[in-house]
Order: sequence, then structure tokens, then C-alpha cells
Amino acid sequence: MTDAPLIELKDIRKSFGGVRAVDGVSLTLRRGEVLGLLGHNGAGKSTLIKMLSGVFPADSGEFYVRGVKSDIRSTWDAKALGIETIYQTLALSENLDSVANLFLGREMTSFAGFMDEVAMERAARDVLDRMKLRLPGLHKLVSNLSGGQRQAIAIARAVQFNAEVLIMDEPTAALGPEETQRVGEIIVELASQGIGIVLISHDIHDVFRLAHRLLVMRNGQMVGTVRTEDVTEEDALAMIIAGTLPAAMAR
Repeated sequence: MTDAPLIELKDIRKSFGGVRAVDGVSLTLRRGEVLGLLGHNGAGKSTLIKMLSGVFPADSGEFYVRGVKSDIRSTWDAKALGIETIYQTLALSENLDSVANLFLGREMTSFAGFMDEVAMERAARDVLDRMKLRLPGLHKLVSNLSGGQRQAIAIARAVQFNAEVLIMDEPTAALGPEETQRVGEIIVELASQGIGIVLISHDIHDVFRLAHRLLVMRNGQMVGTVRTEDVTEEDALAMIIAGTLPAAMAR
């Protein structure tokens, strides 16, 4: 089913006790698309992406991956389906270098069962070339890298393991303008290679610069999905705050 979306979620729901964190949300993500996920804190964004990434099982609803109905009950399920998540914390080991972080927990080994450091370095250079990225030395400790360089390593780690879907949680938070621009360029490059990206950010300017479509949530529910080119930033803010579609779309 080559025309099927990479990801399709239908009527996804999740409650914690009596609180409906996600209440009937549906979304699609196609190859090469950047989908911006917007909403205030508590809107349900984090719960939604944690269900897509396998951290929480959904209470109800359906998941389709490349047109095939799929169960995502764990992070391993998600990874096996080509879904990788990059959280704001990045989950990098500060005392290791870039190559070791790229393969952390999934190290390449030789036939004898030893870590194959030459193969890992070669693969690291290949994935960084794919991202059109240069680092100041692959064996520099991550603790000595800038925020943007750390973010690039986290993205490269996901890409290295053949991710077709990247979920990116606040990828430019705490970055300066130049590094924010560079991370944006990486996102555009990966989308051009057919990777689908779900982008969660409070920086609405950043989202408008990068996303093809916007999905806005409020109080666990969908306000709506719109093409970025069809709305203004003011329209998007109104959707976030008031929970209503722009007047021209609500007719």
C-alpha cells in the first residue's frame, strides 16, 4: 500500500483515573511531511506521542503503520515499526563520545562478539553525511558539545536505526538562533529524504517555518488539523487558546 500514510491514528483515547488525557484524537503523517503538534501544557500532546512511541498503551483506538493495522504496546514495538522519539532531555551519555552515543545499547559487534569500533565509526560518518552534518570530531565527549550538536547526535542516532517516523519533542528548546536554524535545516533535509516528522514545539514561529500541517489539541481533544499555508500564526494561537477553528474554516 504505497499510497498509505506512514502513520494513521484513529480515535485514540487514554485516561488516567478519571482524567481523559487524550479523548478521540486522529492524525495522519505521510512520507516527507512535517506535522506540527501544538497546544498548551496539559493539552494532551505528550500523552499522545507517548502512545505513538509505545511508552503508554492506548485505552482504545486504532494504529496503522504504512497502511497495516499495528499494535504499539511498548517502545520496542514502536522501534520495530520504524518509529523513533527524541525527547527534550535527549538521553545522551555525557561521558561518552558521539560514536558511542549513536550506538548506545545497540552496539555493532564483530563475528567474534566484540564491539566493532571501526564499523561503528564508519556508520556514524555515513549517517552524519546523510544529514549533511559536520561535527568537530567524532571522539569528542558529548559533554563538550554545544546544545545544537547534542541535538544533532540525538537525531542521528534515530536516523541510524532506519527510522521512518521521527517524533521530536521541543528540538530547539534552549538553543540560540544559529543552532535553532541548523536543527531546522536538518529537519528539512530529513523530510526531503522521505522521513515523516512529528514536531512538538512551543515556538510557533519555528513550527510555521518547518511544518506542512498543524494539529492543535486542547484539553485532550483535537481542535483541528490545518495546512500551515492556509492559516496565520494568529489563527493558530486562537486555536490553541480558544479551541476553535478559524472562522473561514468553521463554516
